[in-house]
Amino acid sequence: MYGITDLKTGTKFILNREPHEVLSFQHSKKARGGGIMRTKLKNLITGAIFDKTFKGNDKFEPANVFRAKASFLYHDEQNFHFMDSTSYEQFTITTGIIGDKKNYLQEGMEVDLVKFDDKPIGIDLPIKITYEIIATEPGVKGDTAQGATKAATIATGASINVPLFINQGDKVVVDTRDGNYVERA
Repeated sequence: MYGITDLKTGTKFILNREPHEVLSFQHSKKARGGGIMRTKLKNLITGAIFDKTFKGNDKFEPANVFRAKASFLYHDEQNFHFMDSTSYEQFTITTGIIGDKKNYLQEGMEVDLVKFDDKPIGIDLPIKITYEIIATEPGVKGDTAQGATKAATIATGASINVPLFINQGDKVVVDTRDGNYVERA
């Protein structure tokens, strides 16, 4: 069991029967009162982020959250289909759990599968991935003082902003955390 002093950044524990991760924490103690821990938590199933304050005698059960490698196979209207890289077992994850990460999934891509009690609850993509530009308007030089950009569509169908010198067919590196252009590949 964890106490409030065990709640450090990255600690995963059970709260209301769901796994949560500590994003930030601040311990404080007043003269005669007990210590309290102010935390910012992330629900690992819903992705909700919220603030929670715990008292000195609160106890928490550690969460059985682990990562495994999986390959993305394909998707249909409601589900994304993956295969576990070690057991070769196929499984599906709903679009609601994948969220905006669906914009960066390519067939055959290796991802980190996040599991809680042997049930998939999410995926983590590599931070930087190379994509081909399948559609973009030609860049027009004009009265730009600095860093002009234009919209482009990558192979997965997602739209990103790229510099004017990027053309259709070029390969670019994209940061999957925020969808920003990083560099030409």
